[in-house]
Amino acid sequence: MKLFLCGGGSGKQINFALNKFSKLIDKNKPILYIPLAMNDDDYDNCESWFSSEINFLNTNKYEMVKSSYELSQKNFNDYSSLFIGGGNTYKLLKDLKANNNFKKIKEYLDNGGIVFGGSAGAIIFGKDIDICLNDDGNIVNLNNTSGFNCLNDYSILCHFNNSNFKKNKKYLTNYSKNYKTIYLPEEDVIIISDDKLEFIGKKKYIIFKDGTYFYHNFANIKKDIKDE
Repeated sequence: MKLFLCGGGSGKQINFALNKFSKLIDKNKPILYIPLAMNDDDYDNCESWFSSEINFLNTNKYEMVKSSYELSQKNFNDYSSLFIGGGNTYKLLKDLKANNNFKKIKEYLDNGGIVFGGSAGAIIFGKDIDICLNDDGNIVNLNNTSGFNCLNDYSILCHFNNSNFKKNKKYLTNYSKNYKTIYLPEEDVIIISDDKLEFIGKKKYIIFKDGTYFYHNFANIKKDIKDE
């Protein structure tokens, strides 16, 4: 497993993480770009954004899917990696849980696959996505909101800044009574490599747990998450 969970930034904002990602992928294979968190009529804009974003990956090879069914027909071994973009997290998870895609992605990761998830594409790899209810809204009436749970039962929320913190503080405090949460700024990225965990970035993140919260830096993240 090589899993990059980005707090929502892109381009130069997270160039350090994209550089690490670039060094892992096989440049002879295309990246499979998955923008299913976005509305269908936004896919052209998604492709324009991604065709620019991959300049930071030193490749121009990619394919993009536009539906849950189309994703289900792909053999992930034909690709260097999966790149899962942002948008509405509920829509994304609903599309992934349809047509056996959720299981396929899990198996791909378990067998050494490489995935980069940004914003909604990162949130789905936490324990539960209702962490983003205040931001996204469950517009697709998704009932099963459990994610891939790749962070020892922590949920993940992205786009942490002072304004978003004020908006979400009360909700996150109550939510953390049942679900531990990492609140990531856009500039930070979590990298999970098999059984190793690394945070990269310059800004502090917040951990919500048991109805309270604490600011943290990268020095103690392994203690927080891996050694409980």
